[in-house]
Amino acid sequence: MASLDSVSLAILLGAILVMAGILSSLLALRFGAPLLLVFLFIGMLAGDSGPGGLSFSDVQNTYLVGSAALALILFDGGLKTRFQSIRTVLAPSMVLATLGVLLTALVTAPVARYALDLNWTEALLIGAVVASTDAAAVFLLVHAQGLRLRPRVGATLEAESGTNDPFAVFLTLMLVELISVGDSSVWHVVIEFLRESMLGGIVGVIGGRLVVVALNRVALPQGLHAPFVTTAALVIFGVAQIFHASGFLAVYLAGIIIGNRPTRAHSSVVTFLDAATWLAQIVMFVLLGLLVSPYRLMDSALPAVLVAFVLMLVARPLAVFLCLAPFPFNWREKLFIAWTGLRGAVAIFLASIPMLVGLSKAYLYFDVAFVVVIISLLLQGWTLAPAARRLHVALPRADRGPRRVELDLPGQLEQQLVGYAVRPTSLFLRRGLIPSWSKPTLVIRNEKILTPAEAEPIEAGDYLYLLAPPEKAEALDRFFVDMQPMASPDPHLLGDFLVSGETSLGDIAQIYGVSVDPAAAELTLADYFDVHLDRAPKEGATLPLDAIVLVARNISQGRVNAVGLRLPQDEEKRPAPSRMGTLKQKAAKAWSAVAGT
Repeated sequence: MASLDSVSLAILLGAILVMAGILSSLLALRFGAPLLLVFLFIGMLAGDSGPGGLSFSDVQNTYLVGSAALALILFDGGLKTRFQSIRTVLAPSMVLATLGVLLTALVTAPVARYALDLNWTEALLIGAVVASTDAAAVFLLVHAQGLRLRPRVGATLEAESGTNDPFAVFLTLMLVELISVGDSSVWHVVIEFLRESMLGGIVGVIGGRLVVVALNRVALPQGLHAPFVTTAALVIFGVAQIFHASGFLAVYLAGIIIGNRPTRAHSSVVTFLDAATWLAQIVMFVLLGLLVSPYRLMDSALPAVLVAFVLMLVARPLAVFLCLAPFPFNWREKLFIAWTGLRGAVAIFLASIPMLVGLSKAYLYFDVAFVVVIISLLLQGWTLAPAARRLHVALPRADRGPRRVELDLPGQLEQQLVGYAVRPTSLFLRRGLIPSWSKPTLVIRNEKILTPAEAEPIEAGDYLYLLAPPEKAEALDRFFVDMQPMASPDPHLLGDFLVSGETSLGDIAQIYGVSVDPAAAELTLADYFDVHLDRAPKEGATLPLDAIVLVARNISQGRVNAVGLRLPQDEEKRPAPSRMGTLKQKAAKAWSAVAGT
């Protein structure tokens, strides 16, 4: 009975720890503290060196939980990644995720060697453990601080932080093998990396395709789609690991493929995985906090602080500026990407690998990684929003977006029922605009269900439900968010090649001699972009208008406020694409064919 009581007590204490972490997160958000630190400190307080007094040293189960948690976090990141948003930054992101991690480790290693009195291989292992950017830490803090980054910067960080973990894991395992076995070569490392990457990619692509087929063809009971996808992600991870491939790369690619294909119950899957990854992060940080001994940290605290500052102020910026040199990023964007290289649970998780295999000085790696994570989350985490604004990479944040309700319709995948509360100053209510690919279906007013015809005109406070393709549903958000007051159009811009977004189609037709639908003559150019684009407009987005092409030149709060006119003769003089541009187009088409996007 005593053993049964101990199991019950362990369950009770574990649940209390997780609940304490969840509740304390509210306090952290209120005071702006980096949220992930709360869970680490909860684990430390509950450990044998804190008031809790729990003795916990189970590295094997911690590694097991950490592997599953990291796999789910990467899968969830891939699931939410839209390939269209990252395809233009794939090259710089991949360079940062591979060469950038290696350069960061190489620059950090000499400092670790002399500060901690290690040999070169051990010092390089310290560098590899702390070299990768933690995806969960980056995006949790970006969203928690209400940042809306410039598309190129946000997409680069998203792709880099999601893909650099597999390379960091590979580099750490190779160095652990070198230290424990003592025999390796450069060719062995290169061949292993290529093998693991290729096999991981194959397993991820095949696994993602199989999950899509299963979701759409197997009639699962309601509510089981999300658990099925979650367990399928872990199966993909396990299969890749068994074949000595990169399981983390496999689940990330599988997530991208599943997230970019129409599937049943997509919204419920995303919601379930949000909760699952949130819980996984909490459990992982609490367990890692339990492994920490504050008394042991004192022995290596000062050298670890030196490693942390060199990593943040020298190694990461140097790696970012070198890796992004061939790409068209300005210095502000490079500096922000360098400063946003936050370290999180991944670094501490990687540091548990030497402990798991029983390397000498194993606890030193763990303690250094822990100190680096604490300093990174405190210093970089607290200054993330001010840095984004000072470096002008944060766009003006519109009011909080509308709450979108998504409902899958049984038996088909082409349409989804999407619901919104109609706001008083929303684009839909003020302009009466709605994309042609969506169809209003019902209105709820004063708890009564009405058809759109019965509810005409739609009023503020109504709840409007529309049918829309699942892949375009998110684009409806901009029609139901409150509009900011717009300045009057500048009459001096009329007749030039750059015109205001508030210019009407009728005015453009009169000045440039193009024909427009009389029913649409009162639409402004900004309205025209809103109606005809599948997603929120971005700079450079184009739309044809009779014989001319409209080009979005400037975006403010999701609306086009300046439009360039590309006349027919401009089209004839368009230069032929460069060889590099042609290669990029072919690579994008090849990926689309593989991923099915």
